[in-house]
Amino acid sequence: MNKRSPFRYFRSSPEVIRLAVSMYVRFPLSLRNVEDLLHERGIDVSHETVRFWWNRFGPMFAAELLRKRAQGMRSGGHWKWHLDEVFVKINGDLHYLWRAVDHEGEALECFVTNTRDKKAALKFIKKSLKRHGRADEIVTDRMRSYGAALRDLGIADRQENGRWKNNRAENSHQPFRRRERAMLRFRQMRSLQKFAAVHASVHNDFNQERTLYSRSNFKANRTAALVEWRGLCAE
Repeated sequence: MNKRSPFRYFRSSPEVIRLAVSMYVRFPLSLRNVEDLLHERGIDVSHETVRFWWNRFGPMFAAELLRKRAQGMRSGGHWKWHLDEVFVKINGDLHYLWRAVDHEGEALECFVTNTRDKKAALKFIKKSLKRHGRADEIVTDRMRSYGAALRDLGIADRQENGRWKNNRAENSHQPFRRRERAMLRFRQMRSLQKFAAVHASVHNDFNQERTLYSRSNFKANRTAALVEWRGLCAE
């Protein structure tokens, strides 16, 4: 029995829906910016339709991307994680977005809390380990909550910290910060958690680090990412 298409009952084609979602998630655009860009391409949809599509299909696309990439995330060798947290305001209240990235810049996990202590760090690290398995080395800043949480888990010997050692995590926050400014911040923890997770999966797929290899390889990888995106949730 064939799997039922998630696009059934929608008048717009899957290609248009994927395009709208990718524009909103990948680039620092507002919903109305996406509406205007689609209108230039002859596609007449409102920004509220784009919002609905993003909420409906964004997590679905991200989950499929994650499933496809999970097998190749650790292909062997030394696997290093970088853990860090960023401050995010929700309705004027300070919250914390904990993020884990590996040594290649792949975002592994995003987790939102309203505290920045040992309990929150422990929950975040447990969730990351459960989903992605064992890390050979865990690089953090010098916040004591990380060390306390890792000692509780019995893996304190894998921790590394020091000046500039965690630049990989610090730099990985920049794409999310650009999106946060375009969205004029968030209003709920749930919406922040949802967007951060989807944005991380999509950014992993399209982040080619073009300065590290030739133009021809960059173009080939970009084309492969687009082909993979256009095939998401296909019948």
